[in-house]
Amino acid sequence: MYLENEKIKLRAVEPEDLDLLYDWENKPELWSVGNTRQPYSRFALKQYISQVDQNIYESGQLRLMIQEKAEGKTVGTVDLFDLDLYNGRIALGLFVDKVWQGKGFAKEALHLTEDYVFGFLKLHQLYCHISEKNTASRRLFEKEQYEANGILKNWIKTSEGYENIIVFQRFFQP
Repeated sequence: MYLENEKIKLRAVEPEDLDLLYDWENKPELWSVGNTRQPYSRFALKQYISQVDQNIYESGQLRLMIQEKAEGKTVGTVDLFDLDLYNGRIALGLFVDKVWQGKGFAKEALHLTEDYVFGFLKLHQLYCHISEKNTASRRLFEKEQYEANGILKNWIKTSEGYENIIVFQRFFQP
């Protein structure tokens, strides 16, 4: 079954996720791994949540919440964005809250996302950009057989200067 296994499920964003999203989106230490540059208001996040019912084919993006099944806790998010139907590819952002890291949730979410992208959406490629300094994420994608197919030099600006990004790709293998 797509988006669910015995350990986790990937589900749509619900109004009850407001406080969690507000916390995650407003942590400056996480901004460098995404495209956020300023805090989000509760109002802006409420509006976002109310509008996420758009079809992935219309909006070109989809956010899913990672919910662990044992306690029903939401542990992170999966963001699919920059959908390119012509070329059959979509970008991936994967986040697991620090409290829940190291418990296999990122790996499980990655596998379910691959099943959805390749099996249901019928796309050819899933890709992500990971900072060279993000060793945990790099290790995950390397272990899961993603190809490191390029370096974007000085791609993101951080408080310490510029960082390189590694482009990781996985291609559908019938």
